[in-house]
Amino acid sequence: MRLNRSTDIGLRILMLAAARDDLLTIDELAASLAVPRSHLAKVVQRLQHRGLLDTVRGRNGGVRLAATARDASAGELIRDLEGETEVADCDGEPACPLSGGCRLRGALRAAQEAFYASLDPFTISDLAAPPVRRTLLTLGRYRETS
Repeated sequence: MRLNRSTDIGLRILMLAAARDDLLTIDELAASLAVPRSHLAKVVQRLQHRGLLDTVRGRNGGVRLAATARDASAGELIRDLEGETEVADCDGEPACPLSGGCRLRGALRAAQEAFYASLDPFTISDLAAPPVRRTLLTLGRYRETS
């Protein structure tokens, strides 16, 4: 299974925000994560609407991890960001001629759910914990003071 680009970017944003205690600007996030600014801004907006990021407007504004996001399940987050997509497009155009009696679709759904379930125990804090925290803190201009 492969995550869509927005989900990947969203996870990286949340991990970086979890490692840092200060506000992050959209420009800083885009540069640190090597992501186009316009795409990153859309992902930040989605995360903010889901209550995972807090935003501060103004000249000295930016985004930071929402207090409740630290304990958010990675599996639940990925389910939410990925939406109701299936591994195989059985109903595409043209529709698969095997769809009437095929067992593959059910097997792929079960495998997809097993993938998500294996990520359920991990939180955003877990994903940003050492040793990756050190790497996250080297991105951009931030340097840990303690």
